[in-house]
Amino acid sequence: MTRSAEINPRGAKPTRITAGRIGLYAFLISAALFFTVPLYVMIVTSLKTMPEIRAARIFALPDHLDFSAWKVAWAGACAGAECAGIRAGFLNSVLITLPSVVISVLFGAINGYALSFWRPRGGNLMFGLLMAGALVPYQVFLYPLVRGFAALGLYNSLIGIVIVHVLFGLPLVTLLFRNYFVTIPEELFKASRLDGAGFWRIFLEIMLPMSVPMLVVAAMMQFTGIWNDFLLGLVFAGRDNLPMTVQLNNIVNTTTGERLYNVNMAATILTALVPLAIYFFSGRWFVRGIAAGAVKG
Repeated sequence: MTRSAEINPRGAKPTRITAGRIGLYAFLISAALFFTVPLYVMIVTSLKTMPEIRAARIFALPDHLDFSAWKVAWAGACAGAECAGIRAGFLNSVLITLPSVVISVLFGAINGYALSFWRPRGGNLMFGLLMAGALVPYQVFLYPLVRGFAALGLYNSLIGIVIVHVLFGLPLVTLLFRNYFVTIPEELFKASRLDGAGFWRIFLEIMLPMSVPMLVVAAMMQFTGIWNDFLLGLVFAGRDNLPMTVQLNNIVNTTTGERLYNVNMAATILTALVPLAIYFFSGRWFVRGIAAGAVKG
């Protein structure tokens, strides 16, 4: 056996360092720093005392770990006259996000399934209108929705904000599932029809179990978008149902004397912690779903 064969038994060519490869790695490193540096600053600032923060050493590690800012941010930070911390909006965000995600993903899956296999009369037109509506900015719909929800008694209510998120999430979720279902062989659908299966049986027993990767993708995208929403929660939720993002804005903009940057940073991290954890633990499923057809069609 020759020395070259020992070094490279499969006969693969050695990796060449090219200008394109250097540029690619430079871009990836820059993109990683773009996100990690602010996160690092937020974390170290939240663990510092105010005298350390006033020393203006923004990248320096804290002299000692101080979690008091996190405790204040969770249960003691003031938003106007109320000093209940960010936890006042945590339960509201959960109550808003979970039903909104479940309903929008379920309806989007049904829409995508119907448009891909059953092709109802006028389905293409309805799908086009749905996509066109998704391109219109939210702000255009705010006043008509406020007037309509007020007339129905749904304005400033938990049910109202859930319906709003479902309505605005349906176009994207429908598009994802439609593009996913068109990658499934139509022969499987036709064989199910020959066996006497109807609309709901095919959907629940065949199509839905096959679309688990897309269910994860759609749920993660909806969860992140709804949890991080500020505008719709501020307009439609009402004072008793304000989500964490609105509570965070109220805490950051409430100042009595010294601005507590460590508390503000801790409150920001706490607000973003749930979607970050979901992406961290479910990132593999997200990539699988994207690869399985989220961008096909």
